[in-house]
Amino acid sequence: MMAEEKKPHPQPPPSWSALRLDLAGLVLSLLPVYADCACFAAVCPQWRAAARQLQLPPLPLLALPDGTFYSLMYDKPFHFPGCGFSGYENVCGSWLIFSRDDGCFMVNPFSRATVTLPALSSVRLRPPNASAKSKWAEGGSVESANLYITWMRINEADNLRISKLILCSPNLVAALVGIGPISQILMCQPGALSWSVRAYDRIEDFQDMSFYQGKLYAIAKDENLLVVNISQDHSTGDPQVSRIGRVIEGDCPTWYDAVFEDNSSACKKLYLVESRGMLLMVRRTIWCQFPEPGGDGKIMGGQNEFEVFEADFEHSRWVKVSTVGDDQVLFLGRRCSRSMSVSQYGLPGDRIFFLDDDEDNRLDYAYDEEKTSFGVYSMRFRSIGSGDPNISWKRCAEMYLAAWLFPQDR
Repeated sequence: MMAEEKKPHPQPPPSWSALRLDLAGLVLSLLPVYADCACFAAVCPQWRAAARQLQLPPLPLLALPDGTFYSLMYDKPFHFPGCGFSGYENVCGSWLIFSRDDGCFMVNPFSRATVTLPALSSVRLRPPNASAKSKWAEGGSVESANLYITWMRINEADNLRISKLILCSPNLVAALVGIGPISQILMCQPGALSWSVRAYDRIEDFQDMSFYQGKLYAIAKDENLLVVNISQDHSTGDPQVSRIGRVIEGDCPTWYDAVFEDNSSACKKLYLVESRGMLLMVRRTIWCQFPEPGGDGKIMGGQNEFEVFEADFEHSRWVKVSTVGDDQVLFLGRRCSRSMSVSQYGLPGDRIFFLDDDEDNRLDYAYDEEKTSFGVYSMRFRSIGSGDPNISWKRCAEMYLAAWLFPQDR
């Protein structure tokens, strides 16, 4: 008599929490939208750990000052749970910057981390005995007294604001602070009680600032690239600007801001972006139309054009480039810009995604359209298209600070 054949004992189905890391990576690579990545990480501790370990960068979010956020490739708005993060005054990577009477603070909506910053009224002067009554720069002369404006002329202005802020390292924050188009470079440590500033340095029309390969660079409207040397205060250990030097002399066209026979004029905005190990300057031209002589109409903003230049440090020059890379997209914004590879998301590269950055020129020109969104410029075809017709917001002072927010910096 044959022994009775034993039936295999049924095995429980494998748990989704045991998903292999390589398969989790494949899933995450198909989720370019931050909201989807967040849902993936919320399934269980194992998937959350996989999302942190793989660190696949999702596409940036589009942040609006009213607390609304959009994920690219997903045109439905969403809000972070909790306070909602409305009313920010600036953006730095993955950080939103808020101000209050006793200082500023940065909040990361992804990790909920918070960093405090000094109030703009709390500034440590260099030299410490700097006075608003002094009419000349340190080391200058009386004859050159009124040739330029210094920090001492604007430091008590009611409309003083941070136009750009960079978290260079865990121990260094740099900011462009000023009024209107002019600003000065301030520095501090996160959590410090005061900023540091060179009181008698010339106030510049700084357009942008970037921390590149361990050095801080700033770009002025004349397209001069400046390197900011940083030292430590011997008594406090706080960071401070020791010297600002020019590394590339700009070769800016002279016809900007001139009015042509057809009543058109060109306004310019400059951006610094690190991309594939290079430092790029993006020159953006906005063509404006003036009203007819004697008319009382507004100056109207029109077509945008873009040119990209690579910093050639060896020869101290800007070199024009015709591409930013087949798999690269530049996300441009006055507060925060980044370059990202997008091939893993099936998106075409060699493009520039840009915002209006209206607060820079809101007194200079207006628009025909009541609503706005982000635009897309193709480097290959030299053409501009709209971003997503389902993503838009009203042009108004409360919404000027629309910005890119980058989850991968968290």
